[in-house]
Amino acid sequence: MAEVWFYHLTDSTLEATLPGLLEKSIERGWRAVVQTGSEERRDALDAHLWAWSEESFLAHATDREAMLEHQPIVLTCTDANPNGAAIRFLCDGAALCALDSYTRAVFLFDGHDQMQLEAARSHWKTLKSAGHAVTYWQQAGGRWEKKA
Repeated sequence: MAEVWFYHLTDSTLEATLPGLLEKSIERGWRAVVQTGSEERRDALDAHLWAWSEESFLAHATDREAMLEHQPIVLTCTDANPNGAAIRFLCDGAALCALDSYTRAVFLFDGHDQMQLEAARSHWKTLKSAGHAVTYWQQAGGRWEKKA
C-alpha cells in the first residue's frame, strides 16, 4: 500500500511547490512520475521545469518522448508508470489511478479552486477506505503543517 500525502496549496502555486518536491524525491533515489489533468498542463509544467531555476536542473521528459524508462522524472496525463517511479504526483485534476505499486503518492491541489478541493476530498475518502495511510498537509505562513 502506498503512503498518500495530500498537499493543500494556499500560499504558493504548483509551479513554486512541485520542483522542490521533485528534487527531494530524486535525492532519495526515487524516480518520479507527475500526472496532470490535461496535455496542455503537462506541456506547461514541462516548459516550467526546464527554466524554473538557474541554480538547479531537473532532468525530465514527457510521455511523448522515447526511452522513458531511463528518465528520473516523467510528466504524463495518463495512469502509466513508464519509468518505474517510486513516487507519483497527481495535480490539476489528474484522475485517480492505482497506487499500490508506489512507495508514495502525492496529491497537490489548489486551495482556491473549488473543483480541486472537492476532488481531493473524494480521493481522500476513497484511498482511506481502501486502506492507504493518508496524511493531509496545509500551507501556513510559508511552511507545511500536518493537519491529519
